[in-house]
Amino acid sequence: ERNGMIGNIYSMGLALQALEATRKFYAPREWDCAQAFSIVDAHDYQQPMAIAQVLPALVGRSYLDVTGLDCAATTNMSPGQQLPLPPVLGTHDIPRALIQVHYCITNTLQGKHFHNCTSVEVPSGSTLLRVMEEAAQKDPQTFSFQTEQTSWGPYVTSIHGLAGSTEDRTYWQFLSAGNALEEGVGTYKPQDGEHIQAVFSTY
Repeated sequence: ERNGMIGNIYSMGLALQALEATRKFYAPREWDCAQAFSIVDAHDYQQPMAIAQVLPALVGRSYLDVTGLDCAATTNMSPGQQLPLPPVLGTHDIPRALIQVHYCITNTLQGKHFHNCTSVEVPSGSTLLRVMEEAAQKDPQTFSFQTEQTSWGPYVTSIHGLAGSTEDRTYWQFLSAGNALEEGVGTYKPQDGEHIQAVFSTY
């Protein structure tokens, strides 16, 4: 129904592992393995945690296979044999064109309600986090925000002094054209002219 997407791009890795590991237990309805893997193949994974969860499925394994690994077979290998060296990158950076992103923050849940918008210019290929930083630099009193680092990358804890809370079941949800983003602020890359909303929400 979702062209192969299971949950969202973050949950795909574990979902594929679970479906492969329990294949003989669910019947008669089957899932479209090829369609699900095409979603994974087309996505440019950036977060180490997401990569760690999707790699086992790509090699036809799951975390359950860890119990059967023979670590002794690799002890005689040198580090150079185990991991290839990354390619050497060029030192000359080519300036990227600027794009304009429209960014709004909205709160209609707690305290004094607000809805503020701005437009910022960032280099093409910049993440949403960069957009937020530009907005905060342009108008710190309105667009200031705080993040905390997680294994999935930076997580926005507060905007405009308003923080999410597990007790209140509130958080900052990010949307583009009314649709929730499938990636976090540290990896999502807005397009030129895109409208991004940060909405204080409940779950």
